[in-house]
Amino acid sequence: MSVLGIVIGLIGIMVACMKGLSILIAAPIFSMVVAAFGGMELLPAFMETYMGGASGYIMDFFPMFFLGAIFGKIMEDTGAAAAVGNWIIDKIGADKAILAVVVACLVLTYGGISLFVVVFTMYPLGMAIFKEANVPKRFIAGSIAFGSFTITMTAIPGSPQIQNIIPTEFFGTDAMSAPFLGLAAAVIIFIAGYTYLQRELKKAWANGEKYIEAEDDNFGGEDQEGLPSVALSIIPLVSVVVLLNVFEMNINAALFWGNAIALILLWNRFEVIKDVAGTLNEGANGSLTAIMNTALAVGFGSVVQAVPGFDVLVDVLGEVTLGNPYLFGVVSTNALAGATGSASGGMSIALEALSESFLAMGGQPELLHRLIAIASGGLDVLPHNGAVITLLVVTGLTHKEAYKDIFVVALLIPVIVGLLAVIPATIIG
Repeated sequence: MSVLGIVIGLIGIMVACMKGLSILIAAPIFSMVVAAFGGMELLPAFMETYMGGASGYIMDFFPMFFLGAIFGKIMEDTGAAAAVGNWIIDKIGADKAILAVVVACLVLTYGGISLFVVVFTMYPLGMAIFKEANVPKRFIAGSIAFGSFTITMTAIPGSPQIQNIIPTEFFGTDAMSAPFLGLAAAVIIFIAGYTYLQRELKKAWANGEKYIEAEDDNFGGEDQEGLPSVALSIIPLVSVVVLLNVFEMNINAALFWGNAIALILLWNRFEVIKDVAGTLNEGANGSLTAIMNTALAVGFGSVVQAVPGFDVLVDVLGEVTLGNPYLFGVVSTNALAGATGSASGGMSIALEALSESFLAMGGQPELLHRLIAIASGGLDVLPHNGAVITLLVVTGLTHKEAYKDIFVVALLIPVIVGLLAVIPATIIG
């Protein structure tokens, strides 16, 4: 019965999120379903097990969410993110419109800017160059998803994105873990994803598709002359990465100094002090929703871990994955990321519940770090994923129009590469 409860809980969360119910509501409801089937008393299960897991996650990661959200908002409101994105697009050129958008997204996310901020920033910039290059509008979603939801989020070593930081808390590793494995995975994902998008674009042109201008199109925003200089704009991005990896600062310290540097260099972009306060307030408020979505999903994982059926499932999954800790980590992380519709949420549940099992099976911490990070950015990109929904809302596209490309470049390819990466990890480890 306990195993059945876990299965019902996982399916319930996934279906609820796909139907539009917030994880804030779905997670506690289906946690209690798991608890009931597992024979736990519901009130202690909720107040102690569920809330204990959620509050523990908030205590560990709130500073990073908080500082990261503010950093992204500063870069967005000052126009610094747009300046960097616009400069990259100009240098690559309209003849390589998809590549320009993808590379701009990669640079911004590797610099520590939230993928949600990148979506809002890159859409008008990307569409301006798509219009010039006559690239059908539906390709903007796949291009932004490819540049923001994949390589820099999970594979490239040194990334300050949370999916690359969470494993450090469980394995005692750092952001540069397994650099060669990560870089190899990143290169394969990039080549496969870009080749796919270019092939689809050529097919679209051959079928007579073109950019169709809508009445409400108003792309481009400020021109480059109205934005801060690229030199000033890129320094905060570089500083976060350098402080994190070269000076080996804690991620919270690196983000704090990144914020300070951004405010100092871009201060003249704020006309009056209330603009600064507004940006800081909006960034801070935005961090609350982000961390609560993940923390409450982690609370669900804590309840799952506490019921008797959990050990049964661990044993079964261990046998199915042939006792390979790397395959076990990749499969379990993907499954939980898909169920919650969240890379960080699925990863956190998997690590909270299974990290000790991965290590006990003989997994090497650095290899586990990189593989689980890559795996978190796979099945999370199912249709109910919050970032996918946000991207489609911003671009004005539907799942029918754009999800196929998102599915291939941000889900299918990363999942395949993550599974393939298990082979060299097993040989090395």
